[in-house]
Amino acid sequence: MIYLLRHGLDDEEYIGGWSAGDLTEEGKKQVQQISKFIALNNLDIEQIYSSDIKRAVSSSEIIGQELKLKPIYVKELRELDKGDLTGLLIKDAKRMYHEYFDNLDIYTRYPNGECMLDLYKRVKHLFTGLLEKDKTLIITHRGVINMVYFLLNDIPLDMNKERFGVTHASLHEIDPTNKLIRKLNNIGGIK
Repeated sequence: MIYLLRHGLDDEEYIGGWSAGDLTEEGKKQVQQISKFIALNNLDIEQIYSSDIKRAVSSSEIIGQELKLKPIYVKELRELDKGDLTGLLIKDAKRMYHEYFDNLDIYTRYPNGECMLDLYKRVKHLFTGLLEKDKTLIITHRGVINMVYFLLNDIPLDMNKERFGVTHASLHEIDPTNKLIRKLNNIGGIK
């Protein structure tokens, strides 16, 4: 099996993307809880791949310590690059770049960043190789995990980021043989 984990909670007053924001205290607790769940349920994990964005790195360090594994950082596991909006307070970004909050589509490219279709293509290319790596935990972002759901379920890409329930510190299991994905976060009372 392959497992996907969204990083823990970060400060949601800021635009994420490739920002340098770290986990909040609540986010650290979420990741500690899921790392204990992984260990207690003996999920068969022999390697950890992680996005190199700070909130994912912090999450991978917590889990790596629990599982006694050293994470491998992969730039391609980064969230959608929101370019000039990255790291801005959302209220400021809405004022300065209001057109990027209304009627976005998969082709709308953030200034000096990516569009949703770019992220989809990046994840599709990356996951072709990663689906061959059994017993792996991948720590990444909601956008990346959403793209895997779109790909494995052969669903047309859209802008609904809530569609697959990829919440902070949620764990998702991929059966690479059957190319199936499911969310595990309801197991063990994980929220």
